Amino acid sequence: MSDRLVASAPAKVNLWLRVFGRDTKGYHAIESLFQLVSIADELIVERTGSGVSLAGAPAELGPVEDNLIVRAARRYLRAAGVPGGVRVELRKRIPWSAGLGGAASDAAATLGALNRLHGRRLADGDLLVLGAELGSDVPFFLSGAPLALGWGRGERLLALDPLPSRPLLVVPPPAPVRTAEAYAWMDKDRAAQETGEFAAVFPATALSSWAEVRRRSHNDFEPVVAGRLPAIGHWLDRLRETDAFLVRLAGSGGALVALYDTPQERDAAWRRLGADTAMLRGETLTAAPAMLES
Repeated sequence: MSDRLVASAPAKVNLWLRVFGRDTKGYHAIESLFQLVSIADELIVERTGSGVSLAGAPAELGPVEDNLIVRAARRYLRAAGVPGGVRVELRKRIPWSAGLGGAASDAAATLGALNRLHGRRLADGDLLVLGAELGSDVPFFLSGAPLALGWGRGERLLALDPLPSRPLLVVPPPAPVRTAEAYAWMDKDRAAQETGEFAAVFPATALSSWAEVRRRSHNDFEPVVAGRLPAIGHWLDRLRETDAFLVRLAGSGGALVALYDTPQERDAAWRRLGADTAMLRGETLTAAPAMLES
């Protein structure tokens, strides 16, 4: 059994995102189509004699003790009842506070790596429960599915057959957006009696092609966030002017994501927008990345 693993923690995009009313615990119910993308953090997870340590986390992420990697590691060791500790080295590539799920993916990669390092001490279902306690997006990253329909708080998932890989461009947040703040804005914009709930039936074909996904694609946060942060509205417009196949705000923001038909069209858009190296080029994934022994 290996003592050290290298794990990729890919970002996600929400191909659609609907926000409904609050549940009894005060959380907003959502419905979302999650898609893994190639832009990813890298984690080196190593078993140690004791304690939990994290290296490489940018200072902008806040105190190390509050990092989801550290919290995930501690919860795993406690739940699995295993001796020893863990050291994680983070190589951060996903923009933070962006709606791309970087922190949740890091937590999921930590849980998955530790479970493999300890001989899969926890069943998949138990790992999903741990993940859901850490964050609503963590179960998707733990699921191993490159494409999934999520509902509830995102912790209930239907894994789907992958769609063909599609090139994409990610513009890092032109203005900071806190998730709690975005939800508060949405609550304020909606009338007191309006919860955003509606009835809908999706045929199986709604999830089987990019054309059908584009036809139904929507993000409830876009008008809310862009209405308060003109820089985000500006970049949504700029990306749409590049003849992208689909342009969306990433989650609750503030990164922007544009999908294209070909890598050449994506690269031409990147150049048209200034060829800034902060704008990340990648593609959607058709399979979750594998962990490597190191």
